[in-house]
Amino acid sequence: MNAEPDLARIAATVGDPRRIQMLALLMEGRALTAKELALGAGVEPATATAHLKRLLEDGLLESASQGRHKYFRFASEHVAQLVESLMRVAPPRNAEAASRGDEPIRAARYCYDHLAGSLGTDLLAMMLRKGWLRAVSGDARQLDLTPKGGKALAQMGLDIGAARERRRLFACRCLDWSERRDHLGGALGAALADHFKAARWIDRQKNSRVVRITPLGSDGFARLGLPPG
Repeated sequence: MNAEPDLARIAATVGDPRRIQMLALLMEGRALTAKELALGAGVEPATATAHLKRLLEDGLLESASQGRHKYFRFASEHVAQLVESLMRVAPPRNAEAASRGDEPIRAARYCYDHLAGSLGTDLLAMMLRKGWLRAVSGDARQLDLTPKGGKALAQMGLDIGAARERRRLFACRCLDWSERRDHLGGALGAALADHFKAARWIDRQKNSRVVRITPLGSDGFARLGLPPG
């Protein structure tokens, strides 16, 4: 007999201000060291170690050692979806600061490993409008490629087979916290982000989730029918 999920336990874990800040830092999609997470969360290394131990115990993070360092990342895509969901319902810290400083992150950013912001939502809207994607029967959140979409993405140089082989949901709607519209998540969303980065259509800012659309990308996205960045 399966026990019910311990919602109170997980709520207490992510409810700690320092632990949720560490999870927010990992939304960049990069694995980070304990020192980097401690600095980002504003705590001493010893305190960070205790917080990371709790996050590991509750299955939110996983770690891997490389040389002298131990790196931490989300244990699964579900954790990234959890943090993104909290971002959607959380009130802004400071409305005045948000109006001044949030434009770059609202325009284009990474949501874990796929594109979000207006760039991500416009991309999904375009793919649906052109009939490249369709809803999966019985689940409005899941999406799949149409033959037309598969042909178009293959012509762009995307390896669809490799994306399907990844051990995760292939394509899904992910509600964007800043746009309040869906962007494309799952393995296909990650593959597209990787493709655009390799093609130098986008340039990721150092130590940030913010994405800059390059002049090459402005031309490329315009050819796909996306609004100018």
